[in-house]
Amino acid sequence: MEKLKPYYHTVQYYETDAMAVVHHSNYIRWFEEARLDYLEQSGYPYGGIEQRGLMIPVLSASCEYRQAVRFGETVRIETEIAEFKGLKFRIVYEVYDKERKVLHARGNTEHCFLNQDFRPVSIKKMAPDLYEFFTSKG
Repeated sequence: MEKLKPYYHTVQYYETDAMAVVHHSNYIRWFEEARLDYLEQSGYPYGGIEQRGLMIPVLSASCEYRQAVRFGETVRIETEIAEFKGLKFRIVYEVYDKERKVLHARGNTEHCFLNQDFRPVSIKKMAPDLYEFFTSKG
């Protein structure tokens, strides 16, 4: 499979705070945008996963802020599945400037697979292709 493209996001004015920098809560939103883009590029759009009766809730999210991002700047978010344990998985994110010279932040999110009754589900049985994809990445 070819290397996935990074996700790019241009900072909107409403994402900034009184100090004229991106408010910390927006990085977690950007992680979600990048995660959905990653799945889409991989051939597993989130809408298609949901149509199969699966949900992927966030169990935890963290972010280490290194350098401020300001209104109008474009960030490059690199996303990778770092760990997969059959039911749970972890995705890591690195937020750079557009040219990838400055690391602005890094973080991760942890997820699991649930069915529509909010019960843990084995994707190895329910979606073997998705299981294979996650196994090959994490």
